[in-house]
Amino acid sequence: MSDKRAPKTLRGLASTAMSAPVIGITMGLEPAQFDGRNELAHLLPYDYVSAVQRAGGVPLLLPTVERVVPAELLALVDGLLLSGGSDIDPAAYGAARHPMTTGTVPERDAFELALAREAIALDMPVTGICRGMQLINVALGGTLIQHIEPPHGDEIHRRTPGTFQGSDHVVRVAPGSLAAKVIAGERHRISSHHHQAVGSIGAGLVVSAWALGDELPEAIEVPGRRFVLGVQWHPEADPGSPVIGALVDEARMRGSG
Repeated sequence: MSDKRAPKTLRGLASTAMSAPVIGITMGLEPAQFDGRNELAHLLPYDYVSAVQRAGGVPLLLPTVERVVPAELLALVDGLLLSGGSDIDPAAYGAARHPMTTGTVPERDAFELALAREAIALDMPVTGICRGMQLINVALGGTLIQHIEPPHGDEIHRRTPGTFQGSDHVVRVAPGSLAAKVIAGERHRISSHHHQAVGSIGAGLVVSAWALGDELPEAIEVPGRRFVLGVQWHPEADPGSPVIGALVDEARMRGSG
């Protein structure tokens, strides 16, 4: 990567040579307790960090910040990982709030939507996980189903609140799609935990995987782009999943180009 895309000294701290791509990972923004005090905090499950490291990447955590030009922030990384987390505020896609939509953080939404749009425009490798997949859809003009219930879907996506226990199920994958290339097949067993789902599909996106049973979208992608893949499941929690490794590999190729 040339020095024009990021300060040499900063990239030198984050990456050694061109073999270790830097992956920006977005973080949650929510209340937490510190020394008995309730404060707003940036939080991220360690599974995301360890999955990027296991794949040979250097994780760079991206907190929600104001007055930052997305292109300048993305110049520090070779790929973008949009993490899971809280519901997206329905105002972001022009919908009224469902009673089951909770915990929204408009500041995080605005930051990550801008980041996702810029990364896609720059043809940067992007992966969205759970909320991150939904965010990619909203960023490109799509909408969400705010609560999965009949007739939209069933409990296979979230059998036990707060855990992946019992949430494993099979998705079918479109032949020839990026998702099929990444998982090397047209059937994939996954674990998920979400109560919202992709509704109408954003501009330029296609659905490339569906849940067996209720047929809810499980993966979306942008044909014609280098690597834009959203998955509704949680590959960071599965050491055997190839999804984050594929992102790191694409980022490595981009960084060395």
